[in-house]
Amino acid sequence: MRALNLDQLHAFADVVALGSFSAAAAKLNLSQPAISQQVRQLEERLGVKLIERVGKRAEPTAAGQALLAHIGGIDASIRSALDAVSSFADGPAGQVRIGTGATACIYFLPAILEKLQRAYPKLEIMVRTGNTSDIVRAIEDNQLDIGLVTMPCSGRSLSIMPVMTDPFVAIFAGDADVPDIIHPRDLETQPLVLYERGGLTRTLVDDWLRDAGVAGHSIMELGSVEAIKELVGAGIGATILPEMGARLGRTQFPVTTRPLNPPLSRELAIVMRRDKTLTPALREVRNSLMAAAQTRKSS
Repeated sequence: MRALNLDQLHAFADVVALGSFSAAAAKLNLSQPAISQQVRQLEERLGVKLIERVGKRAEPTAAGQALLAHIGGIDASIRSALDAVSSFADGPAGQVRIGTGATACIYFLPAILEKLQRAYPKLEIMVRTGNTSDIVRAIEDNQLDIGLVTMPCSGRSLSIMPVMTDPFVAIFAGDADVPDIIHPRDLETQPLVLYERGGLTRTLVDDWLRDAGVAGHSIMELGSVEAIKELVGAGIGATILPEMGARLGRTQFPVTTRPLNPPLSRELAIVMRRDKTLTPALREVRNSLMAAAQTRKSS
């Protein structure tokens, strides 16, 4: 039998995980016919039917289920082989997969990645954003190598190293007449433009308001820090964001920031599997994240 094609295996796994060829095509940025062809070629190579349609959903056949049970192991073996070989490269090389939140991806990672790629041209860095729970799960499943996430997080297989405290601030339109320090009651009647629900960042803000007996009047909930600041700058409402995301960006409207009382902050931690092979590339990425966090802490 000729060697299995990894792209075909991943296409098959994504179709099953997402329930349709079109969803898998969208995830992989391919056309639906291309995904169908990859799965069909895999079926022809193995001589069995791997996917059947149950109602509107694509489901694995018994043979497909048997194959799925081995795909994770195949990926892990290949990854281990690549990690072993990369240690012989001239300087850090190979791929490192980082997971983090949207705010850190926009305001913290770019300067670190620029320095790394300038110093190590053979280093390939892939970044995935998501909530802490999503990132931690992907690290546990070895789909990501390292994460910078908001605490708390846990996992028996994980090494969790707190590295940075990021305070929250209130943000208003540039011409807003607001106190020098913002208490929860100052936001009681304010329309709020908040980060979308589901992540720890939003949970921290909701808890800060709720602990003071303030419900908070949320008129918009968005997943983009820049979009939130744009709307706040335009006078739509106020917001509470990590100070990291309050930096001036590409927004066209000026904003005003104020500290909070009682103070509110989030703790960021570097997360890896305890048994993760620390290749030269991964070690360099980890050390760069730690150094940047320490610099920011002392500034």
